[in-house]
Amino acid sequence: MRFFLIFLSLIYFCITTFAAETRPGKYPEHWWEPVPKEGAPSWEILPQEAGPGEVILSKRNELGLLSNFADTPFEFEHKRYPSLEGFWQMMKYPESPKDPRAKFPGIEWRYTRDQVSQMIGFEAKDAGSLGSLNMEKMGINWVSYEGRRMTYRTSEKGAHYDLILRASWEKIRQNPDVRRILLSTGDLILRPDHKQGADTPPAWKYHEIYMAIRRELQEKPLP
Repeated sequence: MRFFLIFLSLIYFCITTFAAETRPGKYPEHWWEPVPKEGAPSWEILPQEAGPGEVILSKRNELGLLSNFADTPFEFEHKRYPSLEGFWQMMKYPESPKDPRAKFPGIEWRYTRDQVSQMIGFEAKDAGSLGSLNMEKMGINWVSYEGRRMTYRTSEKGAHYDLILRASWEKIRQNPDVRRILLSTGDLILRPDHKQGADTPPAWKYHEIYMAIRRELQEKPLP
């Protein structure tokens, strides 16, 4: 057992050393600063778990501004949202009393759509989890925006993906610090700080959305 533990330690040392050596010096080293696994949330991917040429969009440093959870206000189609998470999760909630979700028997909505739209971070995430539970009870796989229904969990880049992409662009346009941080990641592969499955819909892969936005900004910077 002791030999096995030593062997694992050597493998970990080699991987982390190789990753550190393959990082160009232009990037801040604290982006990869090791964090103890003890006490870390089970969902979290820690900064040191990035592979060669990768960086984790950790909420433990400034890269966390790229998270949907971040307090990065933006205006989208004449309405202001404190975060992308609130914008995202509100779509699970009824738009009006005439919305079929509002009239579904036995369903309780703890918050209004407007309330969720103004939430940030885990508060918005938790409200969205309640919305997801109601979606399961109703047997639906759609959310809505401005009266338009969109498939929520799908492997295709459909209407929901397009909407999230547009909102993500507005977050970048309207928050210069976020834009600066995104561009500072250069050509690094961005990875989320939470675990995702192989069947994760493309609209949920915010790290890939930001790499696409970064590529466009590198080719044509905003004025």
